[in-house]
Amino acid sequence: MSFRKAEKRKAKLRLAITGPAGSGKTYGALLIAQGLGGKIAMLDTENGSGDLYGDRFEYDICPITAPYDVRKYLQGIHDAEEAGYDVLIIDSLSHAWNGEGGLLDMQNRITESNAKMNSFSAWRKVTPWQNKLVEFILTSKCHIIATMRSKTDYIQIENERGKSEIKKVGLAPVQRDGIDYEFTTVFDVSTSHVTTVSKDRTSIFDEQAFQITEETGKNLKEWLDSGVDIEGQKNQQKQLWERYLAVCNNQQKEAQDAMWVVTGKTKFSDCSAEDIQALCDDIQRRENEL
Repeated sequence: MSFRKAEKRKAKLRLAITGPAGSGKTYGALLIAQGLGGKIAMLDTENGSGDLYGDRFEYDICPITAPYDVRKYLQGIHDAEEAGYDVLIIDSLSHAWNGEGGLLDMQNRITESNAKMNSFSAWRKVTPWQNKLVEFILTSKCHIIATMRSKTDYIQIENERGKSEIKKVGLAPVQRDGIDYEFTTVFDVSTSHVTTVSKDRTSIFDEQAFQITEETGKNLKEWLDSGVDIEGQKNQQKQLWERYLAVCNNQQKEAQDAMWVVTGKTKFSDCSAEDIQALCDDIQRRENEL
């Protein structure tokens, strides 16, 4: 087991937007997606509400209707990646949990169909599907923005005129407890479209109350792109290896020896930026001599 120096790496967005019905979660997700840039796709479980903004944004939509089987979400994420979308909006993730055919429904059906199965033991069959959904979200090649409905409550407050009024507020998101821990950032949007942040690993939005704009997505993109480009490094290393193989008549041992002479190392993971540059210079020289 070995350790390496910690480094901030380029990353894909994992953003949750929670709020009561009518708070503007879908519209906010599209604004952020536009700020991130690239091709945008949406998985729409909200009975076509995703089409409402087709005149304001350029995006493609894939409806998901009941039953809200988790496998539909998994397939949607997979298909968005294969189609080359840069941003995927899941609107909404709540249906995978408590919609018709969702995970709570699955748990109830398992319990009712098996006399030997109690509600607790039924979760052993349901939890792996929830874990699979989280895994697909966390490992996706796309930026993921997932909206979730909030449980709502009503509280009595004093308005600016000193009079009491009833206000609708959002509470925990409608999803499995702890789902918010899986996201990099969690936006909580009120019915007045004011956003606060309950979790923010970016530190961009600390202690702020704001309205989501396209600039919000641009700020997130800047933070996401500020780290080391691991994917780019892997592609460069693959190309370097293929070039060494080409000049060494596809003899792997000869190619490895040639690279070792330059760096004194046998693995790309052990190479510094200076080592990689030295290899680039060496292979260019070798190719010129052919």
